[in-house]
Amino acid sequence: MPTMISLGSEMLRINPKDNKKLEYSTNKGLTWHPRFAGNSGVGVFSDLMDAGKEILGTTDKGLFYSTNKGLAWHVRKRN
Repeated sequence: MPTMISLGSEMLRINPKDNKKLEYSTNKGLTWHPRFAGNSGVGVFSDLMDAGKEILGTTDKGLFYSTNKGLAWHVRKRN
């Protein structure tokens, strides 16, 4: 799975220097800006996926989802 995804006019990636954080770009990757500063509850990102109305992120703490372009993350509970 990718460490960078396209979200319309934005790109979202796992920070290459700190994989607890996410960054976004609005100019095709020329410059990157902080989107998610990370927290111990979410953990270390390994993969991102655009799932339509939400983004999925795989971390060392499990599967998480975001409905606001990666600003906040929630654990995906199993049914």
